[in-house]
Amino acid sequence: MEAATSTFALLEKAKNGDEEALSKLFEQYRRRLIVLVHFKLSPRWRERAYVEDLVQEVCLRAFRDVDRFTYRTPGSFLRWLSAIADHVIADGVRYRGRECRAGEEVPFRSESNPLGPEPADTITPSRLLREQEAVDQLLARLDRLPEDYRQAILLARIEGLSTAEVAERIGKSREQVALLVYRAVKRLRQLSTNEAA
Repeated sequence: MEAATSTFALLEKAKNGDEEALSKLFEQYRRRLIVLVHFKLSPRWRERAYVEDLVQEVCLRAFRDVDRFTYRTPGSFLRWLSAIADHVIADGVRYRGRECRAGEEVPFRSESNPLGPEPADTITPSRLLREQEAVDQLLARLDRLPEDYRQAILLARIEGLSTAEVAERIGKSREQVALLVYRAVKRLRQLSTNEAA
């Protein structure tokens, strides 16, 4: 039996109309989504506010389409969010700098829009600040890694792909990928230890 806070359990509750379960689910994946979106963007688009806007849009689209999602494996929800992020990023970069086009955004619930969704982000300002600091530290550490190490961590640990899926994506053997991920994680931990000292 899975814990009540597992992805599967929260999805089941959300599909039965429990919006709090859906908010908890998005909160669990928020940090990973920020890192994922940050590194999927080219460096010139990586401003913090823009990444946050894109993550919020990913959550809104997922909120709107959660009934269409089918849980298959422990990593399937994150892969679904990652696919949504790919579309959001493509749309965001394509339309950035242009005026927002009516009808493409999902407006939050308000007096003028009583049927709109609640914002997925319901955490307190101090908690949000701590999370932002932790994400900023993680992004800085990932930036200091060699590109192949960073890519291995993003695919294996952030997106949650299997060793075989990473191997297929980057064109290496499963054994090479396993060693690469091991070395990348070890180096990331060294960077964390060096900062703490």
